Amino acid sequence: MQPQDNRAIPQAPEQGDTVQGDTAHIYPAVQDGPSFWFDVRVWIRDIIISIAIAVVVIVFLYQPVKVEGTSMMPWLRDQERIFVNKFVYRFEDIRRSDIVVFRFPLDPTKSYIKRVVGLPGDEIELVRGQLYINGSRVEEPYVPDEFQDLATYPPLTVPADSYYVLGDHRNTSNDSRTWGTVGRDFVVGKAVFAYWPIDQFGVVQ
Repeated sequence: MQPQDNRAIPQAPEQGDTVQGDTAHIYPAVQDGPSFWFDVRVWIRDIIISIAIAVVVIVFLYQPVKVEGTSMMPWLRDQERIFVNKFVYRFEDIRRSDIVVFRFPLDPTKSYIKRVVGLPGDEIELVRGQLYINGSRVEEPYVPDEFQDLATYPPLTVPADSYYVLGDHRNTSNDSRTWGTVGRDFVVGKAVFAYWPIDQFGVVQ
């Protein structure tokens, strides 16, 4: 079986349903005369403002992406659509167990998605599939037994401003075990929400 790299493909913003807040402007029935055209102008203005806000949020805060590959199963499926928060790491540190999208260090034109398991300064070792961080065994409930890779990898100390990333589907994932760590500058953002298919709708774990 060939290793899976689980690429994350940026998607153009998609047209969605209109979301209402706590208050809503109720437009009167169609009428003739100035009142009708005034209401039409208000309606068009509201639509333009809503579109502008949506564009700002998507462009500056969230990026829709499509997952390609199976290396993050069972939590992320092939062809699943998710939102990536591109702004969150300006205010907080990357944490262990975060699922991140990053530019592939060996080919920055490609984007991958993996789970962070090692932080800067950590010593990472895999012994018959079991993860050890700084000499201590770490439980990984997000990796099902049938997806484990029972290989052993020698200890590696994560460099400063870098991260050790692995796919949850360990026996198919192409990740830090093969090509090393990911520099902080390559991280695009954090996977936060799945929106398609509908049965996967919800917060990314």
